[in-house]
Amino acid sequence: MHSLPERITLPILVAALLVAASLACGPIAIIAPTPSPTPLPTATATLIPPVISPSNAADLTQLARWGKGMVNEVVWSPGGETLAVASSLGIYLYDAETLQELCFIDTGAWISSVAFNPDGRTLASGSEDNAVRLWDANTGHFLRALEGHTGWVFSVAFSPNGRTLASGSEDNTVRLWDADTGQLLQTLKHISGVLSVAFDPDGHTLASGGEDNTVRLWDANTGQLLHTLQGHTDRVLSIAFSPEGGMLASGSGDTTVRLWDAGSGQLLRILQGHTDGVSSVAFGTDGRVLASGSYDKTVRLWDAGSGQLLRTLERHASGVLSVGVSPKGQILASGSSDATARLWDVDTGQLLRTLGGHTSWVNSVAFSPNGRTLASGGLDTAVRLWDAESGRLLRTFQGHTEWVRSVAFSPDGRRLASGGVDATVRLWDADTGQLLHTLEGHKGWVRSVAFSPDGRTVASGCLDDTVRLWDADTGQLLHTLEGHAYGIFSVAFSPDGRTLALGGRDATVRLWDVDTGQLLRTLEGHTDWVNGVAFSSDGRMLASSSLDATVRLWDAGSGQLLHTLEGHKEWVRSVAFSPNGRMLTSGGRDKTVRLWDAGTGRLLRTLEGHTHGVLSVAFSPDGRTLASGSGDATVRLWGVVRP
Repeated sequence: MHSLPERITLPILVAALLVAASLACGPIAIIAPTPSPTPLPTATATLIPPVISPSNAADLTQLARWGKGMVNEVVWSPGGETLAVASSLGIYLYDAETLQELCFIDTGAWISSVAFNPDGRTLASGSEDNAVRLWDANTGHFLRALEGHTGWVFSVAFSPNGRTLASGSEDNTVRLWDADTGQLLQTLKHISGVLSVAFDPDGHTLASGGEDNTVRLWDANTGQLLHTLQGHTDRVLSIAFSPEGGMLASGSGDTTVRLWDAGSGQLLRILQGHTDGVSSVAFGTDGRVLASGSYDKTVRLWDAGSGQLLRTLERHASGVLSVGVSPKGQILASGSSDATARLWDVDTGQLLRTLGGHTSWVNSVAFSPNGRTLASGGLDTAVRLWDAESGRLLRTFQGHTEWVRSVAFSPDGRRLASGGVDATVRLWDADTGQLLHTLEGHKGWVRSVAFSPDGRTVASGCLDDTVRLWDADTGQLLHTLEGHAYGIFSVAFSPDGRTLALGGRDATVRLWDVDTGQLLRTLEGHTDWVNGVAFSSDGRMLASSSLDATVRLWDAGSGQLLHTLEGHKEWVRSVAFSPNGRMLTSGGRDKTVRLWDAGTGRLLRTLEGHTHGVLSVAFSPDGRTLASGSGDATVRLWGVVRP
């Protein structure tokens, strides 16, 4: 069975070329500060991709990237004609009227925050790789990197005259830079991470909000601390000055918005109504309306003078991460972890447009048995099916009410199982998308699902310390296996279906007899949670991955440890054997996919390109393609292409 036809045809080449083509603003190619993926060779003839093996692992390259990344912040240009979206892949620029994509700037890093210079010519970005970067907003050309932060840069803001750039970081500092030269002017210190920065309209005062639950006001010229505003009982996630500068708003993880006198630091009022943390606040251009976005999936509009709630906007399916009002004050933009940005009429609250195409964290990927379809499950509660050759989205399954943590195809490919944070397992018809059964009974996150080799049983592992076995046809609960402490993270059937391997928070792998429910053996050696388990195709080896940053290979029959694979720099979330059992792949928080020789434990190749942790890996059934899903909201395909 094959994930692709025997030959890579034009569609897969087109998919890869579309990725490369997206790296241009109009006719001008973007100059990125980090290398682009290795380009595919130009070919006039059809290419035959070889099976991935230890001998050609050095030739692996990225074939395609699906998904536009996660929306982290939405910002208007000074003239209101352009929307900039900070995403987990880079920066997208859209026409604010038509929502047509104008440009993609491949920053090579997860972008937390973007800001336009007041003249609209320059974009600043703050990113997970500790850097502040400046870009030409018209061409997308990289201008310079401002280096010095030692932690994630969460927020950037230009002064009103455009001469100074402020950046706030998890390294507990605010840094002020000369926007023209990149010279560091001052370093202002918090006692914990800085999540938001903003200048007042005259540029004399800088505000910063931090993980220490405070807002701090600084003299922007001297760096002197003017006031420390206390009262929030959780992190201050966002701050904004009113247009005239007399008022400061702060949004916090404590679910409140607070309004302060910007001169004296006196608390004016507390706005209550959100039921989860307030991630973003923004004033309208006349200062009368304040918008707040929250993880409770809503945007709320308030009368800034009285604190009265004007309306609640409720169309997002997941947490709202960013809000911003257009320069003319008529339209509100909101960005969400539901993978959309939405435009609203400020006066009426009417939803005007929805910008789709973005995705959310990809927690799990799985190939269908014939290799033609790839399933992914993510943070936006959706299960998606993709054409594995062209990358075309085939259908989206909606039903889970919280994150989807795991997906698995039945052996005949006709059904799909998904497990979610909503404590349910759902069984779907893979061809029609019809929901067949909702399996309820777990009392916590369902972290992993797997079909037995005969397709009759579904196993689900949960943080409630149990594994449940279900009849795949009726949805009836067959058995409940208990014995792990502190939750189950991963489940896998042996190829003969007789043994079930479980990985859990107690740092062990446990093997159970499926028919009797008897514990066969416990494999000890990991020093932290076991996130992934996988059997080789012949059932002789078992692999496990852990938060201890290692992968371990075991003899599945005796439980003897064969190899400890070291190389990942942070936890390892997922492991998978190649179909012939010669290779093992692993995905980790260090943003890499690694390939290992399963016989010797030798590291063969490290694949880089993801801008966030790799959460899931899977080989196609024919062994010619490797898929990886990541917190950067993309699915990537890797393979060997030769002319």
